[in-house]
Amino acid sequence: MASSLTKDSADPSTDKTFFGHPRGLATLFMTEMWERFSYYGMRALLVYYLVSGGADAATGSQGGGLAMTAATTTAIYSVYVSMVYLMAMPGGWFGDRVWGARKTVAIAGFVIMGGHLSLALPGQAMFFVGLILVATGSGLLKANISTMVGHLYDGPEDPRRDGGFTIFYIGINLGAFVAPFIVGTVGKEHNWHLGFALAAVGMGLGLAQFLIGTKNLSPKSSEVPNPLTPEERTAVIRKVLLWVAGVAVFYGAVVWLGYYTLNWALIPLTLAGLIIPIAVLTRIKRDKDLSGSEQSKMTAYIWFFIAAAVFWMIYDQGGSTLSLFADSKTADTIFGLGFSATWYQSLNPLFVMGLAPVFAWLWLWLARKNQEPNTIVKFAMGLVLVGASFFVFIVPMNMAGDGTMVSPMWLVSIYMIQTIGELCLSPVGLSVTTKMAPQKYASQMMGVWFLAVTAGDCTTSLLSIAGVDLNGTWVIGFEAAAAVLAGFAIYSYRKKVQSMMGSVH
Repeated sequence: MASSLTKDSADPSTDKTFFGHPRGLATLFMTEMWERFSYYGMRALLVYYLVSGGADAATGSQGGGLAMTAATTTAIYSVYVSMVYLMAMPGGWFGDRVWGARKTVAIAGFVIMGGHLSLALPGQAMFFVGLILVATGSGLLKANISTMVGHLYDGPEDPRRDGGFTIFYIGINLGAFVAPFIVGTVGKEHNWHLGFALAAVGMGLGLAQFLIGTKNLSPKSSEVPNPLTPEERTAVIRKVLLWVAGVAVFYGAVVWLGYYTLNWALIPLTLAGLIIPIAVLTRIKRDKDLSGSEQSKMTAYIWFFIAAAVFWMIYDQGGSTLSLFADSKTADTIFGLGFSATWYQSLNPLFVMGLAPVFAWLWLWLARKNQEPNTIVKFAMGLVLVGASFFVFIVPMNMAGDGTMVSPMWLVSIYMIQTIGELCLSPVGLSVTTKMAPQKYASQMMGVWFLAVTAGDCTTSLLSIAGVDLNGTWVIGFEAAAAVLAGFAIYSYRKKVQSMMGSVH
């Protein structure tokens, strides 16, 4: 008994003070809630700031956006979102090999706050500096804060573990739900840069909460699991400096010669977002250290990865294509009450919080009856639903063709269908990633899963850069058909894929 008491006092992560969970969960819950508040608040403003007229940009007054085309706006938005998820892989690397999870999250918080403050300053240059900082910081934080939640519990068998992650997930959606009402409304309806500044305040509150509550976190979160040797550190620094110098020289020459346009930045980033996921999957698949069973599971996993990329390609247009339609072709009143177009960005987290418990109960109920759909069927359902949402989208697009402002309920319906699709695919994708990961790459596979988002969003960006009008009816129809066909394809080959998955169901 004495040794147990000593352990509890030495490790504050074992204190049960937050809904029966370790006190550190409250710290991480609030940190993530405020970080998501800042991220989704800024994201709700992003496309509107980019397309808004730029006559008053120098003063930063309302209306003084960057006056970009819808195609360029969609490309920038898609590249930005893809880079957030792409940076999760180096973010995890920093946590594992350089700083440890706790220090990495603290540094990430300062970087994110600096990014939002940069966005709060007028001018195109500060805008892009801000985007880079927020994307970098979000990647660093995303890869490590979930790991720290896991550190609070006594291994995978701790019965509180799943409940802790559920509470943590509520914090994510709570921050995402509230942000568009506050940051979005202030930024879009009053002053862009004040809105971005509010996002910085949100991240500042999250960072303060984290720094004050670090004493309640597990000591594991301060450890560096696999620190770089002095030789490795020197080699990494040398490579990074060479790459930075090479990029600086190249772009310096492009600017000096007068050839630079925005596409010189967008196209390389977009291609990188497509090439890197392919390269990572190929490297893992060709690793001769993998057993025959692991090789087979990786072949099956590629099916899920491609399906997820198609899903996110459509789903993430909720913040670009759907947002632009909401602002220009959807009525801004309902039941006589006016509202900002940014409020639509609160629908997804609202539906997630409302429907996630229902789906959790539904899968358990079906499992007890031995009728729960397997992973492949759930993925197929997610793809068909996200495709169906864009088929529904075609209806209000046609209605608005003559200048009619359509009912907001069309977009509410589309976001709801997409959220149901997300609940069929996203949690299952996270689970199957951990189950099918080769032992050698167990800690890296979650970053690989995030690369599916990168690939999907970079596909959207590449289409926009190529001049494809993603706001056109035929393109929306093509994307919808592609998703539905992908869903039917993975369902049709379910027995083949299942055989490659081995014992994983």
